[in-house]
Amino acid sequence: MKKAILVLHGPNLNLLGSREPGVYGRLSLAEVDREIKRYGRTRGVRVECRQSNHEGELIEALQTAGRKGFHAVVFNPGAFTHYSIALRDAVSGIALPVVEVHLSNVHAREEFRRHSVIAAAARGQISGFGLQSYLLGIDAALGALGSGRQTREAGR
Repeated sequence: MKKAILVLHGPNLNLLGSREPGVYGRLSLAEVDREIKRYGRTRGVRVECRQSNHEGELIEALQTAGRKGFHAVVFNPGAFTHYSIALRDAVSGIALPVVEVHLSNVHAREEFRRHSVIAAAARGQISGFGLQSYLLGIDAALGALGSGRQTREAGR
């Protein structure tokens, strides 16, 4: 069966290309999604991309990902990274490997951006490489699947 990865973009990522392009780049979200899907095809994986500004929609997407045929999740929680215990619990509550990604280097930015409540529940975190963060996230997710260790506990 062909592997499938869900790519989730959190709040404000719909503004890519116009919001702080010096930090987040000049590509629009549609362009980012096109590149992510193209890269997925080169890796032999089906990729579906979704964006929401609503915490509950992101939680629902995480909770139903396995039932909808996805094998892993690449997740940019945006600002929810820093405070959403509900999203952290959703990541923790699913058996699929979740790779947290960020376009910017969150550790080189404001102090409040340096802490992720999601990271401890995710398989790992990739940040600071722009679009490449997502592509590396796909590779990391595929690596987690290829290892036969699909739960995050096995990855520790």
